[in-house]
Amino acid sequence: MRKYLIVVLFIFFTAASVSSGIAQTLPAEKTSRRSIVWKIDNLKKIGGNNVEVLGNPQIIATEKGRAVLFDGIDDAIFVENNPIADWREFTIEAVFRPDANGAKEQRWFHIEDMENAESRALLETRLVGDEWFLDTFIKSGENRSPLYAEDFKHPLGKWFHVALVFDGKEMRHYVDGKLELSGKLEIKPLGKGRASIGVRQNKVYWFKGAVRKLRFSNRALTANKFLK
Repeated sequence: MRKYLIVVLFIFFTAASVSSGIAQTLPAEKTSRRSIVWKIDNLKKIGGNNVEVLGNPQIIATEKGRAVLFDGIDDAIFVENNPIADWREFTIEAVFRPDANGAKEQRWFHIEDMENAESRALLETRLVGDEWFLDTFIKSGENRSPLYAEDFKHPLGKWFHVALVFDGKEMRHYVDGKLELSGKLEIKPLGKGRASIGVRQNKVYWFKGAVRKLRFSNRALTANKFLK
């Protein structure tokens, strides 16, 4: 009987040890990486989503492919989708060209929560003479953060890459891969909604220029991972 008990205990502790070792070597669960690309090259569907077209935006040819040109008066595209819905961190990238003779303030890309219009993310430009600078904004509930980069001006009429990065605790924005501003921010993820290109969703602050591409990633990218 004693020998039998010793054998049972040996088997039990051996199994427990093996089980513990397996548990320790299993990798932690990770959120799958995801990126969504919207080519702004037509007026019918963007990223597979239905669109509403305002005014008369034009499809133009560029050295990198087609883009959409907005007149700064009444041209815009509304996309029936919020590509960053439910993401706790994200990166929004855009390839765009701000043109001369537009309004001083232009809200040219706007994501809005369907259930709460006060929860939103925006890419904006401010024009000063023949230059522009980037203004970005994120808000959810009572928490918000604007990044107003008035000390970082760029020439109008040229193509740029811009990125708005949020890692769950801080937002940052970049122009052509160079960090301009950052600020602390903690928010709840935005819910389902829609996006507008060329104007803020209440149809003010129209954009004059062209947009070629947008990309959305469900993680906070570093500059070396941005679109080339």
